[in-house]
Amino acid sequence: MHSNASPLADAEVRSLAKIGPRERLRALESWALTDEELVAVLLGTGTRGQPVRDLAEIVLDAIGGTLSLARATVDGLAAIDGVGPSKASRLVAAVELGRRVLTRPLPIGQRMTSSRDVDAALRPRLARADREHFLAIALDAKNRPTAEITVAIGGLSACPVVPGDVFRLLIQRAASGVVFVHNHPSGSPEPSPEDRALTQRLVHAGDLLGVRVLDHVIIAREGYFSFLDAGWMADGELVA
Repeated sequence: MHSNASPLADAEVRSLAKIGPRERLRALESWALTDEELVAVLLGTGTRGQPVRDLAEIVLDAIGGTLSLARATVDGLAAIDGVGPSKASRLVAAVELGRRVLTRPLPIGQRMTSSRDVDAALRPRLARADREHFLAIALDAKNRPTAEITVAIGGLSACPVVPGDVFRLLIQRAASGVVFVHNHPSGSPEPSPEDRALTQRLVHAGDLLGVRVLDHVIIAREGYFSFLDAGWMADGELVA
């Protein structure tokens, strides 16, 4: 079979295959590098007798793959032989910077029309968080967000929320309505009995205090759940 590739082009391909990850990044587009090569660029150097590409492969194997970098901690990465706190810090900082680049800011002042808007705004921060975060999005009379309030940060499966404290913060911000949001580190967005009971208490408190609870959205890796979309809320009340 006749090849149209020139000897010069073949030589360039062979040359690129031999150079290090940083040189390949300069010579090629970033998307052309493998996950191991990108991690190697961040690590910077290997160890004695262990090239940086090999160390990058060890890191990814140790944490369970590239996606697990989103949940990796400095201490956890630093404990891997050959990494240490300096390299670990660079990896964690790079992941967080990428997350911030992709995060869509909460549209303060712009009307939110669906649970999809809530998920789009908060998924980059919450979907892969390793602890539960409970947020309240304060709304004005036209359902436009006026503030995002972090109510509580809990553990892997629970987040302590006191309705009185929540609505005190909302009243301080003159909120007419609120959408509650929290994440499930387990990966499944399905509400637990505790989630439903808490939502009922929050709806009741909001009714007493004149702050409408429009929805409660649960965000997780596998998707999101909306109490309103599921038909569990109507006219500011939780449907049995």
